[in-house]
Amino acid sequence: MSSTFGGRIGRDWRDSTPWWPETPTAPDGSANVVLVVLDDVGFAQLGCYGSDIETPTIDALASGGLRFANFHTTSLCSPTRACLLTGRNHHRSSMGRVTDLAVGYPGYYGRPPKENGFLSEILREHGYATYAVGKWHLTPEDETSMAGPRSTWPLARGFDRWYGFHGGETHQFNPALFEDNHAVRPPGSYESGYHLSEDLADHAIAYLGDLRAVDARQPFFLYVATGACHSPHQPPPHWRERYRGQFDDGWDVWRERTFARQRSLGLVTDAASLSPRPSWVRPWADLEPDERRVAARFMESYAGFLSHADEQIGRILAFIDDLGETDNTIVVLVSDNGASAEGGADGSINDVRLTNLDPADQAEMLTRIDEIGGPLTHNNYPWGWTMAGNTPFRRWKREVHEGGVADPCIVRWPGHVDEGAIRHQFTHAIDVAPTVLELVNIEPPDAIDGTAQSRIDGVSFAYLLASSAADAPERHETQYFEMFGSRALYHRGWKAVAFHPVGPLYDDQNPNDAFENDVWELYDVIADPTETTDLAHERPELLNTMILRWWQEAERNDVLPLDNRVLWALVHPKPSRFPPRDRYRYFPGGSPVPEPVAVNVRNRSHALVVDVEIPDGGANGVLLALGSALGGWSLHLTNGRVRYVHNLYGKQRHVVTATEPLGAGRHRVVYDFVKDEGLGGSGTITVDGAVVASGVIPRFTPSGFNGVGAGLTCGYELGPAVGVDYAAPFPFTGTIVRAEVEVRGPVVRDPLAELEAILSEQ
Repeated sequence: MSSTFGGRIGRDWRDSTPWWPETPTAPDGSANVVLVVLDDVGFAQLGCYGSDIETPTIDALASGGLRFANFHTTSLCSPTRACLLTGRNHHRSSMGRVTDLAVGYPGYYGRPPKENGFLSEILREHGYATYAVGKWHLTPEDETSMAGPRSTWPLARGFDRWYGFHGGETHQFNPALFEDNHAVRPPGSYESGYHLSEDLADHAIAYLGDLRAVDARQPFFLYVATGACHSPHQPPPHWRERYRGQFDDGWDVWRERTFARQRSLGLVTDAASLSPRPSWVRPWADLEPDERRVAARFMESYAGFLSHADEQIGRILAFIDDLGETDNTIVVLVSDNGASAEGGADGSINDVRLTNLDPADQAEMLTRIDEIGGPLTHNNYPWGWTMAGNTPFRRWKREVHEGGVADPCIVRWPGHVDEGAIRHQFTHAIDVAPTVLELVNIEPPDAIDGTAQSRIDGVSFAYLLASSAADAPERHETQYFEMFGSRALYHRGWKAVAFHPVGPLYDDQNPNDAFENDVWELYDVIADPTETTDLAHERPELLNTMILRWWQEAERNDVLPLDNRVLWALVHPKPSRFPPRDRYRYFPGGSPVPEPVAVNVRNRSHALVVDVEIPDGGANGVLLALGSALGGWSLHLTNGRVRYVHNLYGKQRHVVTATEPLGAGRHRVVYDFVKDEGLGGSGTITVDGAVVASGVIPRFTPSGFNGVGAGLTCGYELGPAVGVDYAAPFPFTGTIVRAEVEVRGPVVRDPLAELEAILSEQ
């Protein structure tokens, strides 16, 4: 302490000189930074990139800023976010894939290391206030509970405040929310008009208002990561209705019209071709009329979801304008990957049904068409709209052809950016952090909090922002890509790419083929940005050089070993820090316990054991529950009677109910499920040892109750309600003395279903 003290310490104050450590303070006039990350928004889905979906806020950013027509990502959510915040390639941040599929190699641990400093950490050291709202998805699932470490949460990585959600997705009307380092409950409900996108905007505005109420000059870094437009595509009802009928002409016509607009906007050249529709996407003309109605409704919900998010981004930017700080605020807006194909060939009304290998058929989706986009569906559009959303490119999210990695990027800084212009030079998500640092005149540090920093891979594209830079040579000349074994290399206008599937999703390759059997393609992506003319046979020497360079990049970026054995990763997960047990205790009113770290009762014999005190006059409410209306189970009292509901991923409910209400006093309530040799089992309710109800559960949920983060709760539900005839949170009006879950027999796993679960949530 004395070696760093700049004053003098004597015997008393008379011969001592006080001194204060210097507080990091940004230079006067330092620019604010707003980084907006959209989720699963394809290259063609914003108005300023050729869409007919209303995005006036983002379009205004483009007209007052700069659009990049050759910006790239990793093709998947978490890896791209790591790139954006660190400036390092995703494997070097241990994010070669999503944290749910971590394996024991440096590029795949799923935890960004401290030597890869976050932009928030750097800016805070230079006097910035740092705030994050929205999706995080950079923390392993087993670390997102209230018992987990916070070392990978936003506040541990340089943010002063955070309000949002962990994981890949959440329910937009009943989200699983966190604030700073703790879980919180949504401040409203669907019935009261609550929506997550609005809530995130409210908090962003509140954070900035709190700052300016105290400090009128401190610059801020605001990271806004919307839940939109990841599934579930759940807009407020009026936005869903706003698009009724707009997509009735189908994805083929929409794609052609969008491509024409992209040409007229200058996003693609007249020489570029529209990539062909893949064989596994049905032509719109081949759909039956009812199939078209359902498919159009899926897209109407998506469009409303995106437009509503655009409106909320507009509210944040309007507040910054009201502060008088628009001219001193750098805004960067990107998407994390191409449009998502996770809804499957026909679309999905509940993605968790895909995870349980029991998707809804067309007949069921038609009967529930009016629910699409609402709180009781986890909807995701079909492949045809995915293809259209990535116009004019091939393939989609999770794959490294351009449809998966070519994404929107807009930069606005009034007076510093060539307004309304387009840049065609190659850029990548790893370039964003070094660009921001250059624009705010901050050098990347050698160390952060005593941790030596690794090299930054990104190349600043600040040079492209000036009006004189339209024809400037690109500086990011080489970039590798890899995701689940698919790989590519960009180098000076050429791209080599090889597709390798993770499962039997399409009709073009066997996922079990050896990597050396993969077919490499070669494209001149300056003349042919849509990868329609494969030059591999015409330029074999160049292709071999590109492949060799890919291997070199893979070795220096922790990509190896190549491994698309997703099922193997599920069967051989990373070692758990939790010792095995057969009894779990839960506590009334506690924070939701995320499903990945809650007791696993899926398709397994178990018992729910709850000791309660019933007051005079009786009691109602939830004792124990896991999930929501999209899937789960709930043990509760209604009309004073004990009732158990098993919600089979929103498809059907199995109910076991006592006939008589519980009287006043203390009771032990037990629900006992005994698995049969098939897909289900039988459930029995006892009160004080006496059987009061029993019933058959013909099919118990095999893999994943719900995909929106509604964990296990005691004394209430998160919602929407698992059961019927009540509304969440339905708090218990008696006293829960003790609540436990006992599990019996082995964990029953379905690796194929678990794979689908992981892939559907990214």
